[in-house]
Parts: sequence; C-alpha cells; structure tokens
Amino acid sequence: MKIGLVASVESKKCIHAAKEILDFFKRRKTNLILEDKIAHSLGQKGLPLEKMKADIAITIGGDGTILRTLRATKSKILGINAGVLGFLTELKVQEIESGLEKLLKRDYTVEKRSKLKVVVGRKRLSDCANEAVIHTAHVSKIRHFGIQIDGQVANDIRADGIIISTSTGSTCYAMSVGGPIIDPKVDAMVIAPIAPFKLAARPMVVPAKSRIRIDVIKSGACVLVLDGQEEVGLKGNESVNLSLSENKAEFIRFGESFYKRLREKLGG
Repeated sequence: MKIGLVASVESKKCIHAAKEILDFFKRRKTNLILEDKIAHSLGQKGLPLEKMKADIAITIGGDGTILRTLRATKSKILGINAGVLGFLTELKVQEIESGLEKLLKRDYTVEKRSKLKVVVGRKRLSDCANEAVIHTAHVSKIRHFGIQIDGQVANDIRADGIIISTSTGSTCYAMSVGGPIIDPKVDAMVIAPIAPFKLAARPMVVPAKSRIRIDVIKSGACVLVLDGQEEVGLKGNESVNLSLSENKAEFIRFGESFYKRLREKLGG
C-alpha cells in the first residue's frame, strides 16, 4: 500500500501536522510519498501531485486541498481538517496518530461518491466531485440561462449564474444559495440558481443519471468554474453538458456518520 501526503503550505498548522505525520511513518519505518510543495517545507524530496501514484493520499487542510488532490490523482482520500469547515475530511488534527494507526491496520471502510462529467462543445473537462458553476463574467450583469434535462426544456432563468452539484457538493456552494442538503448515499444532482431575478426560481433536485444541458440565451461572456479549482472562459454561445461520470471519488472512513459530521460543521 503506497501512501502519499498532500498539504496546504500556506498554513503553519498544516505544516506542523505534516511533520507529525512524517515522523509517525519514520518511526514505523514505512515509506511516505510527499507532494513536492510540502516536501520542500519539510526539507525533504517530493514529487508533483500528478506523479505521486499513491493508493491513499492523506490530505491536510480543508476541502480545497481534497478537491485539488482528487483532480490530479485517483487515490483514495484520507482528509485531515486543518481548515475551517472541512465537510469532506475525516480526522481532526488531534486525531492524527489514532487515525494513522487504524489506517496501517486497514481498519477502515471506503466510501465512494459520484462525480460530474463536464463537456463543453466536444471537449471533456475535468470531473467535479462537488460542483460546476456557470457564472456571468462581469459583475452586476445577469445572464439568461436555458436548462434542459434529458432533452426536455426544464426551465429558463435570469440569474448571476447556475450551480450544478453532486450530492457531495450539496453542503458546499449550492447550500449557500439555498439548495437542499442531500445525504451522499442519495444519487442525485442539484441545479441551483445564483441570485435569480424571479423569486419563483428555486433549486431543483434531479436523478444523478440525468443529462443536463445549460445554454446562455442571448450570448454573453461567462466563466465555468470546476470545483473551485479551475476556471474556463465561455463566450456564451457554447452548450455545457453535465452527466454522471464513470469515475468515483473515494474516501477513507473510520465510522463517523454523515449526520454527526453535519451537526459538528453546521453547529447544530
């Protein structure tokens, strides 16, 4: 089992946690593959993220670090929260040693989550674990979006943008614009408008196997943002097609339930 380590280098808390993990594996004489960024901060040798080829990637930071890792690798993710919310993480910093002991004993389960396949024109872009966002490229300039589901016209909305999220992403950007929280075991997608012009425009939940097409009516420049990690400029005359990806995001879990995590993160 090859284990990699990815961490945000912008936080002293993350760097300190990374050193703790490196020392843990050294004591057990177990090799650890380091991403080059955190390796440099620790005075070690490392590899670019896309070349790590780890079976499991330990990430230190928040959900952004996890999403960055998922985009570059097919590794299973063990997330350690050193950020703010960390909905996708499994461990707190103070649980590192006990969590790593379970990891080495293989005392865990693997949770698979759906990802979005995103195609613009004929070009397939990176899959999304959380969401794809189509947003006006100019501040205070709303766009008129046409939404089709499985070839049928579902709605047309004037708004700042449209969010298409997985059930995993329902607790992220989609939630902040009034979308529902969806248990990740429910295979569904959320289509949520951002600052819609009409009060009647509401988020929709559709089956995960749906084929969604978004068009900009009366072309206008937009930006397509994938998992908050990549921006793609749109002239506004392209069709953005979204569907269920054949790829899955995989997370190492030690038994904590989604609802317990939800209560902790949202302060319920």
